[in-house]
Amino acid sequence: MNNKAESIQDFYFRNPKANPYGLSPDNVNGHGHFNVFTRENCFRSTPYSRRDFYKISLIIGIGRLYYADKWVDIERPALLFSNPSTPYSWEAKSDEQSGYFCLFTASFLQSAHEHFLLHQLPIFKTGGNFVFFINADQQRILSEIFEKMIAEIATTYAHKYDVLRNYLQLIIHEAMKMQPADAYQPHSSASRVCSMFLDLLERQFPIDNQERTLKLKTAQDYAQALAIHVNHLNRSIKETTGKTTTQHIAEQIIKEAKALLLHSDWTIAEIAYSLGFTYPPYFNNFFRKQTKMTPGIFREQYMHV
Repeated sequence: MNNKAESIQDFYFRNPKANPYGLSPDNVNGHGHFNVFTRENCFRSTPYSRRDFYKISLIIGIGRLYYADKWVDIERPALLFSNPSTPYSWEAKSDEQSGYFCLFTASFLQSAHEHFLLHQLPIFKTGGNFVFFINADQQRILSEIFEKMIAEIATTYAHKYDVLRNYLQLIIHEAMKMQPADAYQPHSSASRVCSMFLDLLERQFPIDNQERTLKLKTAQDYAQALAIHVNHLNRSIKETTGKTTTQHIAEQIIKEAKALLLHSDWTIAEIAYSLGFTYPPYFNNFFRKQTKMTPGIFREQYMHV
């Protein structure tokens, strides 16, 4: 796993042909970055890492997306959303790869829409659903929008980025229509507290640098960060999800531990310290309790699966 999030500059260094207009990281009058491409010449695989930008891809082709200890098989057209908090990698499984993708920074949208908080949208919220399999009509509509974006960015129209923002928001709203109706707004106090907790929990990860250790490790830590009583937090989480606060924290730590074991060359001791364990044996006992195997055995069995 890359210890550094891929930046816009890194992306163009890795894809020198992807920036024919010589766009800078703040190409939109100092208000963020936007670019759009076809997938005709995309790489067959990408490194497992975070990106410090948002990305929307219309994938036409067969492949596999890797998220931490899980993967998603893409065997039919799909719309993929990625955010700066969630590391992933892509591996093509077919020679024919087509479709489109665009990348942009949060400030590109927020410069014109202060209320448009990307990290709060269901499609970009950490822990949310990032892959949407689409039908033929949806593929046609989305392909037409991407084609219009590609044509627009090549023009000299003074307000082309305003047009591109509108196209981008149209894609976002098309995807949000695919979300279940109850996926948007929580209604009770408990669900609001739960939403805030889960968002804060997800934002503690990934741990992609050994100098950045996990700070919030207990229900009390999260309650203090959210400025609520720990009993109120625990009741809200249990009422809304059926799990305890501690269970959610443990699951997220295990998810991150598995990702580090599979995708980094850190020693088990280094992983233990980065996840907030004072001594590696504490981490070993915790991992074994949650997974029924030690970190070493897990790494040995699944590293090359």
